[in-house]
Amino acid sequence: MSAMQTLVDLFAGRRDAAKLTPRDWDGVIGVARAEAMLATLSHRLDAADLPPPVAALFADQRAAAKVAQNQALWEAEMARRALAPEGIEFILLKGTAYAAVGLRCSDGRQIGDLDILVVAHHIRRAENELLEAGWEWVKSDPYDDHYYREHMHELPPLIHKARDRMIDVHHMILPKTHRITPDALSLVSDAVVTESGLAVLCPTDMVCHCAAHMLADGDLQGGLRNLWDFHCLTRDFAAADPRFWDKLDARADRHGLGAAVHRAARLARDLFGADLPPGWDGRDPADSWYRRRLLARDDWGRPTNFLLQQAFYIRSHWLRMPPMMLAKHLWTKWRKG
Repeated sequence: MSAMQTLVDLFAGRRDAAKLTPRDWDGVIGVARAEAMLATLSHRLDAADLPPPVAALFADQRAAAKVAQNQALWEAEMARRALAPEGIEFILLKGTAYAAVGLRCSDGRQIGDLDILVVAHHIRRAENELLEAGWEWVKSDPYDDHYYREHMHELPPLIHKARDRMIDVHHMILPKTHRITPDALSLVSDAVVTESGLAVLCPTDMVCHCAAHMLADGDLQGGLRNLWDFHCLTRDFAAADPRFWDKLDARADRHGLGAAVHRAARLARDLFGADLPPGWDGRDPADSWYRRRLLARDDWGRPTNFLLQQAFYIRSHWLRMPPMMLAKHLWTKWRKG
């Protein structure tokens, strides 16, 4: 059995961690680290009978992840202090949002950039306020700057010059030129405020965004972690609301994300053993390609199946842009190296 399959089985509860050999652990730790899921695994196996070296490593991972989450939440507070005086509100997205609500999928989750959603007519003001508060541009290339502003769903990335933390300021959750156009105004209007005063997407929108980020806006790089997020979110939201799956179905259709959300649910079932309600538990032969892509690592954590990865990379760009724009963009990027 491959290390990736063992990792998935550990998350799904199909494999007993106490029965893994030292060689098994070498592989599992390698692929979990490569997928940015090592700290998440340490939480998942918190009560398991582990070899002392593995238990010590996992304890360190849990401690480091807690520090990183506190840093991410502090960065969100810094953004609030920069924007609130000008009346600019924002909604937390992705990992920082999960941590702000205290969702179980945030346990051990690595959080990189701070992702926020601002209504489109405030985007320029938000940009100016962040620049005045110490953030600066990561990309200085004129073509990249133009591409972000004209075609993307976010500003060019910013990094704080003192704290060295990046922020991505979104005004949509998919690029302007994408074939799917989620309803950005409903995302903002139906957001909920946490006890700390920071806003996050409502549960159904949070799941829709997770599926969009994983399946409609990328090449599935980091997809296994995103799929675990999706699995945990739907499991916990459904446990709290018996009508959640029906609400999610309707909301996904409103955003044009029905196919992505249903595929994510089937993948969560196939890999993590998710329980799906009637109407969701179907079969699609194409799902096998997504499963292969999600598990495309060898036992050292190195990417495998290069042609499949390239196919998903091309697919991600094909979804983002019309053919002529895509050809021009890829030609420009190739010329620039």
